[in-house]
Amino acid sequence: MVDLVAHTDGACSGNPGPGGWGVLMQAKDGVTVVKERTLSGGEAATTNNRMELMAAIMALETLERPATITIVTDSAYVKNGITGWIHGWKRNGWRASGNKPVKNVELWQRLEEATKRHQVTWKWIKGHAGHAENERADELAREGMKPFK
Repeated sequence: MVDLVAHTDGACSGNPGPGGWGVLMQAKDGVTVVKERTLSGGEAATTNNRMELMAAIMALETLERPATITIVTDSAYVKNGITGWIHGWKRNGWRASGNKPVKNVELWQRLEEATKRHQVTWKWIKGHAGHAENERADELAREGMKPFK
């Protein structure tokens, strides 16, 4: 059985500032990578959190048909938001603690919509800790930022 894994990352030069997102998609048979695809992009004026969200969104939206996929992110914001916080935000009319509007609400809604077609497992890893695939996603995010610097 082939497993689909997307390693995602976002980067920003200044926060806010020019930013980029990167995705390393891998189809694996056990530990062997049988197919690989990379994605990247960016924006002129954004934040690191927005780019982290965009990486996950693009990983899911790029899939042409429903899939079982593991999204590996170094963003606790993305992982905790989509697996936990979002339920309370929705219950509260997209309000966060202190009755403040949820930041990046349109991206959270887009991410939630993108997950509906797929079976998604979310995995958090520590960033810049020697994970080769995470480092590659970071490089892709920095490449995505280049046109906007």
